[in-house]
Amino acid sequence: MKIRQDILRYSRWQDAQLSLLGKVLLQYGLKTYYNIAEAEIGILPNKKPYLKGLDLHFNISHSKDLVVCAIAEYPLGIDLEFNSPEVSYLDFEFQMTANEFKEIHNSEDKTKSFFTYWTRKEAVIKVHGAGMMLPLDSFEILHNECIIEDEKFFTKEIFIHEDYPACIASSDQKIKDVNPLIKYFEEDV
Repeated sequence: MKIRQDILRYSRWQDAQLSLLGKVLLQYGLKTYYNIAEAEIGILPNKKPYLKGLDLHFNISHSKDLVVCAIAEYPLGIDLEFNSPEVSYLDFEFQMTANEFKEIHNSEDKTKSFFTYWTRKEAVIKVHGAGMMLPLDSFEILHNECIIEDEKFFTKEIFIHEDYPACIASSDQKIKDVNPLIKYFEEDV
């Protein structure tokens, strides 16, 4: 019932479908790679979902037409965003540090650079667990590392699709060396 409520909170039908698909991918990954037929999802006080009774962590992200689910033996966050040419990085300057804005502004492909930064930040926020209570400009990721409240986080860009920058993050430095197993499913809608 809780999953149904979570899915129905989306105003766009497409977002509700992608949210449901994320849950399906989680169940598929748990069954296929961990031999776990069923898992119950709980919600922590900070609204972060977790797997009840399991020593596994997961995170789901979706944007436009793609959804991704990551599962690991350590805390992690994942984010992907559609590289929309309609989005101007200038509209988000207040959510970046001065160094980040300068690097994006000086890059050859400003839109791609912006979304790369954005996915790093979102992945870190997701693994940290504070959600949007943690302002994006309150921390800076340098050389794929950052510190928030004395806790160190690591990021790694991953390739899912050329139009969707994506990043995974963790407080466990194993994330830097991981080669994620990526399985693609396509559905014509």
